[in-house]
Amino acid sequence: MYKISEFSKITNLTIKTLYYYDKEKILQPFSRDEKGHRLYNENNFKQAKIINILRYLDFSISEMKEVMENCKDQEDLSYYLLEKKENILAKIKKGEEQIKYIDLYLSKKIKEGEKKEDYSFEVVEIEEKMVLSYKYKGKYSDVGKYIDEIYKVGKDKIIGNSFCLYYDYAFEEEAEIEVCLPVCKKIENYNNIKFKVIPSVKGIKTTHIGSYESINKAYKNIIDYCNNNNYIMKTPTREIHIKGPGKNFKGNPKKYITEIIIPIGEENGKEI
Repeated sequence: MYKISEFSKITNLTIKTLYYYDKEKILQPFSRDEKGHRLYNENNFKQAKIINILRYLDFSISEMKEVMENCKDQEDLSYYLLEKKENILAKIKKGEEQIKYIDLYLSKKIKEGEKKEDYSFEVVEIEEKMVLSYKYKGKYSDVGKYIDEIYKVGKDKIIGNSFCLYYDYAFEEEAEIEVCLPVCKKIENYNNIKFKVIPSVKGIKTTHIGSYESINKAYKNIIDYCNNNNYIMKTPTREIHIKGPGKNFKGNPKKYITEIIIPIGEENGKEI
């Protein structure tokens, strides 16, 4: 058995840290003596060696606690370390991307790209459309996946560009989205892919040329336009994919073309 001072010496863990790990149930002493002093054994020493590995690899307290609760042998530890390795590699990749962004900014390339965009606006009447749609609550990045699923169902009945209806006015982590593809005739529902008629709508339209990551610029301009002209904006907003990534290759994102339509209501209490 080791007293806490002895155990601290042989593990390179301070007494304060050992108290904390005991409280958090990460490393609890084997027993206590009659005076309540903590006593550690050889198994605690093996646990401490694992903990020092986790500390070096910047495991959080929560992560360390989970590992120590579930790690029974070296094989278990290997799985946790491999998963941590993947997380580290992802952070390295993101860090490299952030460095590139900083370099671009310092070289003024980004600043040059932030010049005022030349967006034009028009009031449009969108006719009702027969579509196959998939409505879900989730990530914006999942849109492409659901477009592919709808294509498999619609096949040669699809007659136009895909579009999305966004039912949230704000940007959301988990958004309510309806992915639609126009069709020439009624098609039977298949699982969560539904046939429906999207009603006609009046709205303000603009066109964004560029990547989806920069589409917020278009929204700023069209929202400014609507506010400046006292238009009452409604949902769902609509994004029509005139030109975008293909099934196999993404192509040049700078040349993606997306039409944005924000439905409008009444202006100062009168019909527009």
